[in-house]
Amino acid sequence: MRLKFPAISMLIAAVLPGLPKVVGAVPAYTIEQAVAVAQDHNPEILIARKKVLAARGGFIEARSGYLPSLTSSGLYDKRQTQSETNLRQEDYDATVRLEQNLYTGGAVTSQVAIAKLNIDKANYELQEIVSRVMMDVRIAFNELLLNRAKVHVREESVRVLDEELRNQQEQLSAGIVGKLNVQRAEVVLANERPELFNTQTELKNSYLRLGELFGVDLRPGAQAPPFEISGELQYLRNDPDLTDCLARADANRWVLKARQKDIEIEDRQYVLDRSELRPHVRAFSGYEVYSERDPSVGPEFNYGGVVGINATWNIFDGFATKGRMQATRARRGAAVQALGAARRSVASEVRSAFFDLQQAEHVLETETTNVQTADEALEMAKGNLAAGLGTQLDVLQAASDVTRTRTTRLSAIYLHNVALARLAHACASSAEALDFKLQTRNAKNENRNAAQVSDVARPPQKLGQR
Repeated sequence: MRLKFPAISMLIAAVLPGLPKVVGAVPAYTIEQAVAVAQDHNPEILIARKKVLAARGGFIEARSGYLPSLTSSGLYDKRQTQSETNLRQEDYDATVRLEQNLYTGGAVTSQVAIAKLNIDKANYELQEIVSRVMMDVRIAFNELLLNRAKVHVREESVRVLDEELRNQQEQLSAGIVGKLNVQRAEVVLANERPELFNTQTELKNSYLRLGELFGVDLRPGAQAPPFEISGELQYLRNDPDLTDCLARADANRWVLKARQKDIEIEDRQYVLDRSELRPHVRAFSGYEVYSERDPSVGPEFNYGGVVGINATWNIFDGFATKGRMQATRARRGAAVQALGAARRSVASEVRSAFFDLQQAEHVLETETTNVQTADEALEMAKGNLAAGLGTQLDVLQAASDVTRTRTTRLSAIYLHNVALARLAHACASSAEALDFKLQTRNAKNENRNAAQVSDVARPPQKLGQR
């Protein structure tokens, strides 16, 4: 039985790879699982889905103009007379009527068309919000990975500098070095500790931002977040084409489709406003029970069927319809301008994300070389100190440069991933679908990139060791 439970757990993990891992008492999400959680629980997405349901309710309401309506009405009154009269004082009437529109001047057709367009618009706005939230989740996830890696770098740096301080104190006690070496080590260590505290605070804020996107409420007094993340900050080279990205954004971006629906809605609204100038015809049939007030005409209680046609035509309404049509034309013009502005904004988003991605590539290439140079400089400083040609200050400065350059490279990887997420959102597509040549990179290269990231995130194990 002891062997069965681990075997069952491994089988479940193999069959259900999409489930989050459990670290301690909280789940640990990968970036794709984090996106899935946000799609199910993010408040903005939930609100947008409710708006889609509301738009569908508006379509049901508009469609009712094609269907017959059944209504009932009743009346009862008793009159007080000032003089003698033969008329009965009580009067009552009850009617059940079935009515059907015969001609509405295009009003019902326009209302149904507007309702359908509103559904399409609500769906496009939902997809736009989902795409933006996915981008925000990916950015927040990478930010959390960055801050977690920075915390590890700073913790390791503090540990190494603390060991160096103790080493210098021991050498001072043995009379090998002077007090200046100890003071220098104390200053460098004191300067490094605030950086560690700062990165720890940034890590906590990253958890808060990602939890907000998840729609998670933190319990009062809770110190740890109700979730964890898995994975490392990794860099995968991408080579997008700006022209292709612009074309994809213009064809696929949901916000542009929503603005196009605004124009179509105003076109239909103009037809709906114009229908007020045309006659409306309704046919009706029903059954009526009513009273006769005059006894000389007949008995008080009467009943019978009712059939007829009701027609209305607003010959003159004080230019109210003309004003509505003028307002609709103005709104259509504004919708056209809004579509043009949205196209320019989307193109600007694509170009900005594309340029940021190129900049991150260049910075990352430079910082990779800079990390290697800083490592070599540290080794040279250690060698000079061992040969009596350098000072401890040179070693401490070189060690700080190594930590700084490696932290900067991690930040460059983060900026690259952020720019990639922004570009995918701007094009309304996934990063894989944008032909970033990810398919040509095999698992060996990916593992090598991950190993390189892990290597540059680790400060030297010991300052006094070459």
